[in-house]
Amino acid sequence: MKKLLSIAIVLLAFSCSKDDNPSDNPADLKGALEIKFEHVWGQNAAPFALNQEMTHPSGQKMTFTTLKYYISNIKLKKADGTDWIQPESYYIVDAAQTPEAKITIPDVPAGDYVEVSFLIGVDSLRNTSGAQVGALSPEHGMFWSWNTGYIFIKAEGSSPDSPTGTFTYHIGGFQGEHNAIRSRTINFNGAVLMVKPNAKPSIHLMVNAGRFWHGGVQLSQVNRVHMPGANASMLATNFVGGISFDHLHN
Repeated sequence: MKKLLSIAIVLLAFSCSKDDNPSDNPADLKGALEIKFEHVWGQNAAPFALNQEMTHPSGQKMTFTTLKYYISNIKLKKADGTDWIQPESYYIVDAAQTPEAKITIPDVPAGDYVEVSFLIGVDSLRNTSGAQVGALSPEHGMFWSWNTGYIFIKAEGSSPDSPTGTFTYHIGGFQGEHNAIRSRTINFNGAVLMVKPNAKPSIHLMVNAGRFWHGGVQLSQVNRVHMPGANASMLATNFVGGISFDHLHN
């Protein structure tokens, strides 16, 4: 009798433990998602590729050998208006990844989302925190020094329209009137991103690399940016203006 009673107590304890498990609560369910960046070119959003000569709508010709940039401080807005902010979100997007670059966001609370926002660049706190790890490690070649911080956007290549035959844009600067940190909010235009366990939906964005030379900026006049300042700020604004929503995959 005592043995049967002991078994019953153990089974009851297991049942209670299972019922109290937070993982059974729908509010605690999580999933992952991807943000995909398709790099395009010019007014018609033609395919973009490194090491291939392209003609800008202004008539200038250029060949990119490098295009990469930081995406950080990712925030997702739910359909109910609440926000989820990813902790420690720092990623390098590299156009060398083809046909599209992508980053994976883990441990997102399950739910329906209608908007994503992020920084292009690295926030001021991390710029002044010294050498770090992961995407913020100096080994990625996206770090100047503890005085000037991170390179937010790096674009390099060659052009017959450049006075030196090349262009080098190392765009950064996290303080002052010419800071180059830019934010971008992408609304899904009525579509809903559904995050749930055992699925990986994706946000597909277009990034128009031709936007560096927007608003009358000529490569023949601005072909080299190696420090924070007015030119870095202007090019950062132009580049961010070329990031747009394309579609979702659920």
